[in-house]
Amino acid sequence: MLNDMIEIGRNARAASKQLARASTESKNRALLRLADRLWDSRADVLSANALDVSSAASAGLDAAMIDRLTLDESRLKGIASDLRHVADLPDPVGEAFDEATLPDGLAVRKQRVPLGVLGVIYESRPNVTVEVAALAIKTGNAVILRGGSETLTSNRALVALVRDALTHNNLPADAVQFIDDPDRARVAELLALRDYVDIIIPRGGAALHQYCREHSRIPVITGGIGICHLFVDDTADLDAALEVIRNAKVQRPTVCNALDTALVHRAVAAQFLPRLVARLAADGVTFRAAPAALAALVRADGRAPQPHTPTVLPAGPSDFDTEWLSLVLGLKVVDSLDEAMSHIAAHSTGHSDGILTRTDAHARRFVAEVDSAAVYVNASTRFTDGGQLGLGAEVAVSTQRLHARGPMGLRELTTYKWVIIGNNHIRPS
Repeated sequence: MLNDMIEIGRNARAASKQLARASTESKNRALLRLADRLWDSRADVLSANALDVSSAASAGLDAAMIDRLTLDESRLKGIASDLRHVADLPDPVGEAFDEATLPDGLAVRKQRVPLGVLGVIYESRPNVTVEVAALAIKTGNAVILRGGSETLTSNRALVALVRDALTHNNLPADAVQFIDDPDRARVAELLALRDYVDIIIPRGGAALHQYCREHSRIPVITGGIGICHLFVDDTADLDAALEVIRNAKVQRPTVCNALDTALVHRAVAAQFLPRLVARLAADGVTFRAAPAALAALVRADGRAPQPHTPTVLPAGPSDFDTEWLSLVLGLKVVDSLDEAMSHIAAHSTGHSDGILTRTDAHARRFVAEVDSAAVYVNASTRFTDGGQLGLGAEVAVSTQRLHARGPMGLRELTTYKWVIIGNNHIRPS
């Protein structure tokens, strides 16, 4: 298979050169055709996806994994809408910025260009196939996709639609290629294609990210693992905080920007925590509480607060370092903003962390000192998403500092070149 992977790499490199010079209009037409074909072919796509879901259930995959790989008409409609939105966004390729004319008359600018060939390795979610393909096409990048074995049938159907949209608009089909082989050896081979692939972007669990960092011969952008926090300080609007935390935890618990830990100031813990637990328990949330939080929840008779009698367990040694991806929430009481920020520094993955407060000075300190890709004031962590932040879609959420940080949309899939224009200038000695 190594020779086959080299051929995939060669084809991607050749396609990237063609796509890099494609017009914005032709790229947009391809995206709009893909949106139409995705909806018109929804019966075939959903049938393929149903086979994956059935196989996943038979294999004993957990509910969170099955939710991630499931498509339905509503999700397909959302994907098609995102495609049309990406088509409407400005094309970053060719954009000039940092323009200046130097004292000697040289005109200097930076100009955005595609990264080249992306290698994207991901698990579970077939929607990623379309989102990544769309962003790659719009930015003139070729992409080699390697999805999980649990979505193989879905991805075959989706990639066929993507390639149809490209060829229909005289763009190279090999700009989007899919490794149609579940063997894990293909991942190692992809990570070795440094002559053809410019960047590796893994989307999945910690083990996948670690494997890519340790074995790739190509630069890797990591992220997407979210142990996310919200801190309720002593001046927060507690009624509003209940709803923000509920949204962050309950709306879609299986994603990386879902809330994992609520930190509550001691001054409001006895008042707020029983309300929080009762409110979220109605949604099926269970809790892992540190000792002070547990004490604030236990009634005089030793029982958890009524009326929902939720499951509140003592937090274990690794619970605050766990990305739950389910209806589980960690609870901890802290004595100060400093303690809250110290906890976040020790346990956060640098994805999305926020403060709920009515004190501007607290908000400013939190924003200045919490070192996460997305930092929130009085808002749910669920907004760390390319679509929600106006990017149209995202290829990943980067939690590192170099090249890109946070949701990676169109501009994050470009680099730049210097363009220097003179009038027969010669550098003096």
